[in-house]
Amino acid sequence: MLREIQALSEEIFPEVVRLRRIIHANPELAFEEYETARLVVETLQPLGLEIQTGVARTGVVATLRGAESGPTVLLRADMDALPIQEENDFEFRSRNPGKMHACGHDAHTASLLGTAMILSRLRDRLRGQVRMVFQPSEEKLPGGAQAMIREGVLEASDGVPAPAVVFAQHVQPDLPVGTIGVRSGMYMASADELYITVRAEGGHAAAPHRLAADGVLVAAHIIVALQSVVSRNAPPDVPTVLSIGRVLAEGATNVLPPTVRMEGTFRAMDEEWRFQAHAHIRRVVEQTARAFGAEADVEIVVGYPALYNHEEPTALVREAAREYVGPERVVELEPWFASEDFAYFLQQRPGCFYRIGTGNPEKGIVHGLHTPRFTIDEEALRIAPGFMAYLTWRYLQSTA
Repeated sequence: MLREIQALSEEIFPEVVRLRRIIHANPELAFEEYETARLVVETLQPLGLEIQTGVARTGVVATLRGAESGPTVLLRADMDALPIQEENDFEFRSRNPGKMHACGHDAHTASLLGTAMILSRLRDRLRGQVRMVFQPSEEKLPGGAQAMIREGVLEASDGVPAPAVVFAQHVQPDLPVGTIGVRSGMYMASADELYITVRAEGGHAAAPHRLAADGVLVAAHIIVALQSVVSRNAPPDVPTVLSIGRVLAEGATNVLPPTVRMEGTFRAMDEEWRFQAHAHIRRVVEQTARAFGAEADVEIVVGYPALYNHEEPTALVREAAREYVGPERVVELEPWFASEDFAYFLQQRPGCFYRIGTGNPEKGIVHGLHTPRFTIDEEALRIAPGFMAYLTWRYLQSTA
């Protein structure tokens, strides 16, 4: 089966590249993926799958029933783009000003369509079902994963058992094309947004002694004090990051503003500690401001949870990857502090989120995710659709 799937992946490669380029040239933001969803449906319809549209507004779910009974595997791809102005100059660059597929979701969607093409050719030998989920809005809170879960993608339906396992893949520009990256256990961080407001009296910068508090000075002390949440409160074995990325204060060189606003991010790889830290953050902000005679409050917008790859499905990904690309091309990943709403799927079902290498310095493909010149080496699309199909087949065979 391995060689057959690899041959099928090679056969469909030009079509997967074509689809990726169409999607890349026509990026759509979160919950606006109407044309992308239309292309997905048009591509899936000839394959004889059961298709649901309008799931979580713009999502698409396609179900393939194998010839024999067995478990259900859920495969997920995200479809949305980012609000970034593309700076690449290739022919299929973004046609939509201020929108760009800078995180590889175009490749994820095209790749899963390729996987559907391969598995539909093998349905008479599949022992189970495959539910393929084309998800909107991974990039923007609250994300599309929760919405799709609420609308039943993890539940049994029309005689199809609830998914027993979930898999998703993501491009990785700092991994060489041709490689697959895997990590078991805690892999990606939770991501919470911090919005802090400091309120002071405000007044002339030449007379700070006449004010109850200098809001700018208070904000500076809060920024420094917040680092104690990581250095003095976080368990030493739990990776944690707290960063203030934006400070806003309207004023002038000779004006101390009455209000200073700060925005930042808090990331952790332990869900229990994550919510304990929220209380520490609030205490530090409020009491530091009070110590200087000011007031401050903090709003914490709870984002995606930490992403945990379950041991057995991840071991299967690792084993299948070694068979598919060779053991020398399977990379053990380091923990990554980006966040991903596939974590919601992994909270509900065992599964694995793995990486597909897409970097190639010889071709100048070196730019990171979420940057205006990001792109992929499309040779990765020779591997990604077939590997996901092979992984699915391996899982269904192992449970027979």
